[in-house]
Amino acid sequence: MRSWLFAPGDSERKMAKACASEADIVLLDLEDSVLPENKPAARELVRETLGARADKHRIWVRINPVSGGASIAEVEADLDAIMAGAPGGLMLPKAEGHADIFALDRMLTQREAAHGTSLGSTMIAALVTETPRAVFLTGDYTGDYPGSKRLAAMSWGAEDLSSALGASVQHRPDGSYMPTYELARSLCLLGAVAAGAVPVETVMPDFRDLDGLRERALMVRGQGYRGMLAIHPDQVPAINAAFTPTEAEIAHARAVVQAFADNPGKGTVALNGAMVDIPHLRLAQRTLMDAGITK
Repeated sequence: MRSWLFAPGDSERKMAKACASEADIVLLDLEDSVLPENKPAARELVRETLGARADKHRIWVRINPVSGGASIAEVEADLDAIMAGAPGGLMLPKAEGHADIFALDRMLTQREAAHGTSLGSTMIAALVTETPRAVFLTGDYTGDYPGSKRLAAMSWGAEDLSSALGASVQHRPDGSYMPTYELARSLCLLGAVAAGAVPVETVMPDFRDLDGLRERALMVRGQGYRGMLAIHPDQVPAINAAFTPTEAEIAHARAVVQAFADNPGKGTVALNGAMVDIPHLRLAQRTLMDAGITK
């Protein structure tokens, strides 16, 4: 779940290009990138795309929101069109707390049963900071409630939030986010980890600035994010590289794990002239897991 690449659901060409990319997750979009009058046709195109893919586990769909003033009828129409194609998951925009996950779970369960799909198999990624109310509910996704086991990832967004606020400035002169959006980013990270979901960084709209993308991806990875949204296939290799542990990181993680294995029962051990403790061990184990190393 390093790279999540959007493609508008009303463009067969762009969806095909996204599916052919190296993105870990392809997000076929039925929400903001599709005009209301084009949504019926987009649903059909997304349904056809799903039906033609063997790698459905990586083909997800961003549906219309349960909250945020949208009509539930739009969500129902999305699900009626796509669930026969068994997408790997759904992205829920403008999510406002676990009640939205609960509501979507109910709709998904009905359609999984109708199509003979394994119940609970359709995962959910929630966009959790796109309305002012949503920002206050980023910690509301924890706990055992209907649908909680579907929640695989949480991400945030600045564009819809700034529109809701009537704000014309998102960034400082140096390109970093203004405090409101840094707050949203931090709360998303904390909420995702608390809920046991993968935290995913929001998009970088300037898809030509690959150097800036790499710098930002490495920065948020260092903070705890484990993936990033993308709007162009050219962004995918940089994102995948940034969220893949380097050989040096893997070697250090192996050394930390081995140091504790060599000193059973100890909570603190010496390594290369420094003391490392249990939090370092857990971080090393996470690094190896992210690298796909289980032994």
